[in-house]
Amino acid sequence: MIERVAVLSDIHGALPALEAVLAEPDVAAADLIVLTGDIAAGPQPVEVLDLLASLGDRACWVGGNADRELVEARAGRPARIEVSDWAATQLRDDQVARLAALPPTVTLPVAGLGEVLFCHATPRDDEEVVLVDSRLERWAEVFAGLPAEVGTVVCGHTHMPFTRLVDRRLVVNPGSVGMPYGGSGAWWALLGPGVQLRRTGFDVDAACARVAAESGFPGAAAWADEYLRSRHSDADARTVFGPRDGR
Repeated sequence: MIERVAVLSDIHGALPALEAVLAEPDVAAADLIVLTGDIAAGPQPVEVLDLLASLGDRACWVGGNADRELVEARAGRPARIEVSDWAATQLRDDQVARLAALPPTVTLPVAGLGEVLFCHATPRDDEEVVLVDSRLERWAEVFAGLPAEVGTVVCGHTHMPFTRLVDRRLVVNPGSVGMPYGGSGAWWALLGPGVQLRRTGFDVDAACARVAAESGFPGAAAWADEYLRSRHSDADARTVFGPRDGR
């Protein structure tokens, strides 16, 4: 049984945001750090992957759709997003291999929560959309086939933090470290024995300047201004994502 788990999702190659979260005392003291996908697709992919790799066995990695798309882009299938295409060209072969090998789900025993399944979007698909206000029938559909002993599901993908009950099963989305919708800062979650949704503040002006200066991505300054400053609200994001949950 793992006593404390820090969950970091949707880092998207944003090094200053990741560094801020890893500096949190509760993250440093956690027994395990679980990464729930979309790790490197952003302006500082190599640096982010190297920092996370330095955590060794303290980090458990789960793959997301953007990680898969980086691997596909290296194989000659262009990504849908410009920064992902660029990031794919920057990665070393060992980093591409690591992303290619990431599991879609991991299930771990966490104190106070029992068996917890970690995934990126849903347990069955790395880019399905479910939201805090998705109807129960939708949740039942995406959770079909889950073992009964899984009492908590932790997902990411939509970059908006929430917790909710779904027919006696707890669902947690920690939000996004590098591309938050709804407020600046790096969002993450701490599990065990309960669930805490956490936000780490950092100097956004300095972070934007650093990304613009240190990244070789031609659109780095604009990317940082849009995403590190959280220009998109949660209401904006839910309007865009809503039709994709079948409502």
